[in-house]
Amino acid sequence: MKKLYGVITAMTTPFTEEGEVDAEALEEQTEFLIEKGVNCLYPTGTTGEMYLLSKEERELIAETVVKKADGRVTVYIHVGAMTMKETIDLARHAHKIGADGIGVVTPSYFTVNERAMVQYYKDVCHALPDDFPVYVYVIPQLARNDISPETMEQICKECKNVIGVKYSYPDMSVLLKYLRVNNGDFSVVFGADHMFLPALAAGADGTVSGCSGPFPELFTEIYRLFQENNMAKAKEAQDRANNMVWTMRGGADMSIFKTILTFRGIRGGHMRKPLLDISEDEKAKLYEKIKNYL
Repeated sequence: MKKLYGVITAMTTPFTEEGEVDAEALEEQTEFLIEKGVNCLYPTGTTGEMYLLSKEERELIAETVVKKADGRVTVYIHVGAMTMKETIDLARHAHKIGADGIGVVTPSYFTVNERAMVQYYKDVCHALPDDFPVYVYVIPQLARNDISPETMEQICKECKNVIGVKYSYPDMSVLLKYLRVNNGDFSVVFGADHMFLPALAAGADGTVSGCSGPFPELFTEIYRLFQENNMAKAKEAQDRANNMVWTMRGGADMSIFKTILTFRGIRGGHMRKPLLDISEDEKAKLYEKIKNYL
């Protein structure tokens, strides 16, 4: 089973001015990221405005990215939805179209206890072949629900195809504990872009990074230098990346990502309401801050 590794770009979803998914712009973005050397693609997650998309739109995006990537990089589709039925439908669709695996965010909004959390992943995973890999997606600051390392251990015992976690809360202590799940045979990818290098040094397989979408080179450089064991240069590369991460507000506003892609000649598209594009004044200020990177 292919696992996530290296620079895993959490892709944005480009919308037209009329609010429709722009599949051609999505193809452009896919090609751009592959040409810039990212290792994996991860569409329809938080950065992709997942809960603002219909099931049919999510299927269209998944099909577009998988087809355009054409096996050149690993593609995982995020399929977590507000209902379990839709999550399972999207998971089966991702398997059907030839994705390499899926990510599944925890249930959201309503509080879920440990027993319900384990059952949720059992229901999703048992609806799929045992050899189709699943990453549990933990982002408690947005989804409300967290998963302790102990509960993750139980999920792994019950679900043969859960091979890792996408952990998007900047807590290195929990990351270290996740690395010990399943006697250490458990893939951990970190969602905190500014902590990519420390996570690699701790044993994580990579970062699922929204900030790598507009500037993949900054992150592929960190990974390359880490693989070469050139830690001094890797630290310098992480410092350079962090300047951009903080300029992009750490990924809190995906419109910044889309605007920078547009600056770079890739159709970034628009946000879907109630989210808004940044203002023209903000765009001008952003351009001045990043023009030397373009």
